[in-house]
Amino acid sequence: MFNKIIAASLPYMPKRLVWIFSKRYIAGETINDAIKASQDLNAQGIKVTIDLLGEFIEDLNQATENRDAYLNIIEAFEKNKIDGNYSVKPTFFGLLIDPEACYENIRTVVAKAAEYNNFIRIDMEDSSCVDKEIDIFRRLKKEFPNNVGLVIQAYLRRTFSDINNMLDIKKETSLNFRLCKGIYVEPKEVAFKKYEEVNENYIKNLDFILKNGIYPGIATHDKNLIEAAYDLLEKYNVPKDKYEFQMLYGVTPELRQTILDKGHNMRVYIPFGKDWFGYSTRRLKENPKMTMLIIKALFNRG
Repeated sequence: MFNKIIAASLPYMPKRLVWIFSKRYIAGETINDAIKASQDLNAQGIKVTIDLLGEFIEDLNQATENRDAYLNIIEAFEKNKIDGNYSVKPTFFGLLIDPEACYENIRTVVAKAAEYNNFIRIDMEDSSCVDKEIDIFRRLKKEFPNNVGLVIQAYLRRTFSDINNMLDIKKETSLNFRLCKGIYVEPKEVAFKKYEEVNENYIKNLDFILKNGIYPGIATHDKNLIEAAYDLLEKYNVPKDKYEFQMLYGVTPELRQTILDKGHNMRVYIPFGKDWFGYSTRRLKENPKMTMLIIKALFNRG
């Protein structure tokens, strides 16, 4: 209850207080901030994926602005020879306003990345968006078979079926999924709630992905899941270039280093942009347990 009260009050707190928590997990507000963070990680042998913060926009003019912002981001990152790709949230491009306009906006971004033989990851949002986002992924995959991937969320009860249903795509081209636990608050009918259940489903999905020759981004900071992933990679004798581990910017850097030290590929998800405050407060409202990190940050990082 205490965590929920604190999380609900965060949007009304001074930005400077929330930034004490946020600055560790967000590269900054500008493209240059994100480029600098990416260069630092590249120098450590770590690839990146870039995310301009924002979601659930309210009008299509914003969607057009966001599309153009991503085109500028791609140009800037390619000019600076960053070893990385790009992540997009469909609601940032108008998914809940006009799905067709959203598709056209994302298609333009994918086409720009394809000019550089690069890659766009379509993020998965809450359960109300899943069918629409899979549909966008399918459509783009036909035109840009090597330039688009999808996020899937292990805590959703439907995910194993979704992966199985997308195997038809693999008959024509390869599949590339980022497998994460999932963060949005969902009813128990839609999502697994218990830690053990979520982890069990994560491992089940990852096993199926590897068994079927799908390229996974193994996105987790959970030591138990990382150890399970090691076992599965050995079980299926997966070559090092057929998978990667993924983590969030600023999260568990020591654990990240242990994965690198074992010779595995690592990619770090780098969020940046002027919507960092909204991003931070939304995530904390979705996961109130994280409020204790803010309280610790106020005293330890001040």
